[in-house]
Amino acid sequence: MFISVFDVFKIGIGPSSSHTMGPMVAASQFLSELRDRSEKNVTRVRASLYGSLAFTGKGHATDRAVFLGLLGFTPDTLDADLAEKCEADLWRDKCIAPVGLPVFVFDPETDLIYNYGPPLEGHANGLKFVALDEEGETLLERIYYSIGGGFVVEEAELEAMNQSGADDEAPSGAPYPFATAKQMLEMGASSKLSLAEMKRANELQTMDEPELDSRLDQIWSIMNSCIERGLASEGELPGGLKVKRRAANLKSQLDCERKSNSAPFESANEWLAVYAMAVNEENAAGGQVVTAPTNGAAGVIPAVLRYYLDFYPGADSEDIRIFLLTASGIGGIIKKNASISGAEVGCQGEVGSAAAMAAAGLCAVRGGTNEQIENAAEIAMEHHLGMTCDPVKGLVQVPCIERNGLGAVKAVTAAALALRGDGTHFMPLDNCIEAMRQTGIDMSTRYKETSTGGLSVNLPEC
Repeated sequence: MFISVFDVFKIGIGPSSSHTMGPMVAASQFLSELRDRSEKNVTRVRASLYGSLAFTGKGHATDRAVFLGLLGFTPDTLDADLAEKCEADLWRDKCIAPVGLPVFVFDPETDLIYNYGPPLEGHANGLKFVALDEEGETLLERIYYSIGGGFVVEEAELEAMNQSGADDEAPSGAPYPFATAKQMLEMGASSKLSLAEMKRANELQTMDEPELDSRLDQIWSIMNSCIERGLASEGELPGGLKVKRRAANLKSQLDCERKSNSAPFESANEWLAVYAMAVNEENAAGGQVVTAPTNGAAGVIPAVLRYYLDFYPGADSEDIRIFLLTASGIGGIIKKNASISGAEVGCQGEVGSAAAMAAAGLCAVRGGTNEQIENAAEIAMEHHLGMTCDPVKGLVQVPCIERNGLGAVKAVTAAALALRGDGTHFMPLDNCIEAMRQTGIDMSTRYKETSTGGLSVNLPEC
């Protein structure tokens, strides 16, 4: 499976790529298969959530995602107003009338089942869809796994992926099919090309240069718009925790300090945190975001890139493309050899991966060599190892929003440290990624996006 820059950076909605976007895509795919098979006898559809999807499904809006997917919506084209109306109709009528299929019963209260037992064998994020006829006989049953970052695979696809191991970075015939950081460095040395240049060459196997640049620019435009919306929005986030949006107020304070020339030494870190928090407040509110590589970690990369554009003289649009291509190259390596799913390996796989990607991107646009880029990614990843995913009340708010800010700060620091050296270092990125994978295997499921351990069970008493 070729992991394109546009697979790593998907346009979608909050609050979660694995728990919202993935289930919506899975429901849509199930509906499409029913349509392709011309199943005219369907009278009812049921869906079951397993593992992390069951434990944190309500806080992550997994229920709503399944409803909307069956109603024909997809994350990248969702019309929020129309979706709200259609969902209200579903709760009233308890049936769905898809194009090309008979009307079938789907009662949101009884036909979406939360299975709090053991997760399905393939992955911590499992969904099962069943289509039934009038006698209750099964016409079609499918299991899907939402494996992080909005990626969805069927049961057979996941088995094939596990059997084949890590795939090449690029499609057949692409010039630089690296699957590991070691291969990336070797190919870069022999070709005299940067990571971004190799990634660009691989992407150009499936599209021309104007399309690639246009789509990269669109990704950044949506990321930056998300920052701007977050910086302008106030009020409480939904979900019941009564968490207040802070990005707008923090930005106002920083603007005043900058105008009065009284900004403290640490203000650069505060700007990074504000940009990241703005994105993740938007994500928590269910707004449009870009997976980077997930929704829960969506603020790190936009924050670091915006920080670079705002604070480094001479930054231009080509730097944006280099940053995103470099970051996606590192993200692809991490996904192939470990995981970007909090439900599978904890938040080290989400914010840790995002910080590694952002550090690599910043190092690249500041003139770093491939060796320095690999070093920057390793430093950032190394210092997120063991990080748990323990969202309070199953909401992508506490500690997720602040955690993105700190991940952005670590990414900038990692890039700076790497640029001070020549790229030689003790721990290779590949080994650090493997350590992350092994740590995730050993980590208790209580700390892997189930909200049954850590901060999620140690709440204020008042």
